[in-house]
Amino acid sequence: QVQLVESGGGLVQAGGSLRLSCAASGRTISSYAMGWFRQAPGKEREFVAAISWSGGSTDYADSVKGRFTISRDNAKNTVNLQMNSLKPEDSAAYYCAARGSRWSLSRIGTGYDYWGQGTQVTVSS
Repeated sequence: QVQLVESGGGLVQAGGSLRLSCAASGRTISSYAMGWFRQAPGKEREFVAAISWSGGSTDYADSVKGRFTISRDNAKNTVNLQMNSLKPEDSAAYYCAARGSRWSLSRIGTGYDYWGQGTQVTVSS
């Protein structure tokens, strides 16, 4: 089993940047593909980005492509989400997730086995 803890959220002005981190414990994250999801109040959880176990493959939601970058450091057991050119519509709770099927990426939340508790991102206009 793996435990995930997100950090790095906060309040930022539109156009600004934030870097989210997800620290894993319990098992090495090299056993997992990893993903980031977000959920705004009153909305369904949505896929943001995913990365394969080696970091060789990534996938992004169209809404964040070109602005967000997912990366991982298996030696440090961390996954990061660099968010640039933030928009008010990016405001949400952001969740890190681990997928046991490490060879494939998924945009579906049920495809992930472990979740963090989330970190809040608020982008002001």
